[in-house]
Amino acid sequence: MTFGSVIERNVARPLMRLVTMGGAPILQQLHLEERLLRRTSDNWCIVNDGTAPPTIVMGVSGKVSELVDIRPVLQDHVPVVRRFSGGGTVIVDQGTVFVTFICNKTAVGGLQPFPRDIMSWTGQLYGKVFRGFGEFHLRENDYAFDHRKFGGNAQSITKDRWVHHTSFLWDYDVKNMSYLKNPQRAPEYRQARDHTDFLCRMNEYVPSRSVFTEGITAALGDHFTVQHTELETALSDHDDFVPSTKVLSPQDLQDIISSKEPPTAQRGEGWPR
Repeated sequence: MTFGSVIERNVARPLMRLVTMGGAPILQQLHLEERLLRRTSDNWCIVNDGTAPPTIVMGVSGKVSELVDIRPVLQDHVPVVRRFSGGGTVIVDQGTVFVTFICNKTAVGGLQPFPRDIMSWTGQLYGKVFRGFGEFHLRENDYAFDHRKFGGNAQSITKDRWVHHTSFLWDYDVKNMSYLKNPQRAPEYRQARDHTDFLCRMNEYVPSRSVFTEGITAALGDHFTVQHTELETALSDHDDFVPSTKVLSPQDLQDIISSKEPPTAQRGEGWPR
């Protein structure tokens, strides 16, 4: 039995507000997501097609010195963002497509608000999206075609709501991957492969970005009444919100090189991999 099948057909589907953006900076996207998670009671899906400039994004508990090659990052002026959720470290750019679900705990029938349950449900949903486009798998906490990863995930769970966000590699620049170190905690299926052997590009399997985003809307329609919502509506009445997602300054990074990295945030809401 899949999640949501316990909902009787005569019960109205909950509303899912869909916001689409093209090329929004990842910092703006993460600030929006955190605001919607903490200041609204609606269900949201945020789709952002690409971002600029190339940016490293870390989970709330990630240790910079273990995950980022800091000297070339400083030399090339690559921004480093520490987001509000858990999960791993990624570098994102115009070739990345972002999809985020922000939901009330009662939004999906039968879904318990725990990391593995949420991951199972999103894996089922994306299984519909990628049907016919390759051997899609939920491998540990990643989305993969066969044994190669193309989607990394992070989550945050609050008292009444949860967020699950994914960075999908429609394409990627091999050079950008060199800014990241191989994590000490890696999924077993990675088998010590470097980034280029471990990752694949979605454009090798899916005809177009629009096919992908249309598939998301269709799959959401099995669980929700999907309503397209303008970004301005999503931003309204929350101008006083102060997000926890921050950009690390060059001085922060210099201090880390000097072995002055402060203690990482306590693990709680997030789900580090």
